[in-house]
Amino acid sequence: VQLQASGGGLVQPGGSLRLSCSASGRMLSSLSLGWFRQAPGKEREFVSASSWSEGRTYYADSVMGRFTISRDNTKNTVNLEMNNLTPEDTAVYYCAATSSGPGVHPAQYEYWGQGTLVTVSS
Repeated sequence: VQLQASGGGLVQPGGSLRLSCSASGRMLSSLSLGWFRQAPGKEREFVSASSWSEGRTYYADSVMGRFTISRDNTKNTVNLEMNNLTPEDTAVYYCAATSSGPGVHPAQYEYWGQGTLVTVSS
């Protein structure tokens, strides 16, 4: 499975961005999907995940109510809608996939995209 993340950029505090992750080699409908982020000098952290089997979604406390993960199976993509962004959301965002259930640890995911940079600054 090859994943390609896109949609990052520079946005002002309070603004919105929509990240997309497109896949090739396998249908995402059979995979659990996750978004992680890594800020400079920090470890990669869980942001959100979507279960393939249950259709459930999961969010880190820091993004709950502001971020929304969604799938578009017709386009074989997973999206992350990010609203009310703050400078603390600045990071490289990675999409990931696993054939197992979704998890919050990077080690639980077999497939990774290359990352897209999100910068929140005035």
